[in-house]
Amino acid sequence: MANIEESGEGREINSEPNIIPFIDLMSVCIIFLLLTAVWTQVSMIQIGSSVYGRKTTDEQEPPPPPPKTPMVLQVYNQGYVINIAGRRTNIPKAEEEFDQRSLILALQDVKDRYPDKKDAMISVDERLTYENLIIGMDSLLLSGFPEITIQTGRVR
Repeated sequence: MANIEESGEGREINSEPNIIPFIDLMSVCIIFLLLTAVWTQVSMIQIGSSVYGRKTTDEQEPPPPPPKTPMVLQVYNQGYVINIAGRRTNIPKAEEEFDQRSLILALQDVKDRYPDKKDAMISVDERLTYENLIIGMDSLLLSGFPEITIQTGRVR
């Protein structure tokens, strides 16, 4: 604070500026600047996407992709069944054991016919164990079908 001191030779002004109000003003200005800069950027993104993203009447929508051919691996008490595009492949049990080797060969044959296919569905009879589901999923993965969906409900 500024104060006036009297001495023998006259008055001396001892001035120390109080910078606390200046710091308060600058901190408020900086916060206001940061807040408005963020809202300006958000509003620019919204305006840009709504104005430039509009379709003109001359544009045509691309045709929808062809329907995917579903592939279903069904695990029954009697063995495996592969259904794809109306074609049904039965893989019966060999000596009361599930024949995983024949299953993998049949799945690789399907992969050779449909090389772009990555998805498959698997359904397991409710009387079978969880191990049978895992073996079927492993066979699908080994044959090149990484996108596996598990069907719930009864196997038909």
